[in-house]
Amino acid sequence: MTRIPVSPGAIARAEEHAAVEAIARVLDAERSARERVAQAGVAAAAREEAARAEARAIAERIERRLASVREAFAARAARAVAAAREAVASLDAPHPLTPADTALARAAATALAAELTTGADGPTGAPR
Repeated sequence: MTRIPVSPGAIARAEEHAAVEAIARVLDAERSARERVAQAGVAAAAREEAARAEARAIAERIERRLASVREAFAARAARAVAAAREAVASLDAPHPLTPADTALARAAATALAAELTTGADGPTGAPR
């Protein structure tokens, strides 16, 4: 193999050029890494906002469902209260007496009168 003579200045320039190229590659890699980190940050922020939006949507659906359940319960409770009030009102309302009711009351009054006006010895006021 033949050796080509190279001057020491050429070697120094070549080494300097290689060092400058290596520094440039490192700076390019650093810039590229910063860009990727920034892009990852933007993507993470977008995913975070999407998750927050989904959580808000879920919370809104839950609130609508709870409101629907509360409304249904309130309506059912109102119907039950109305039915109870109607039942109480019907108990307070006068009821017409049937002929059987009248006969029963008359028989009870007659029996009470007889008991009050007669004693074991006969009618009140009778001599003993």
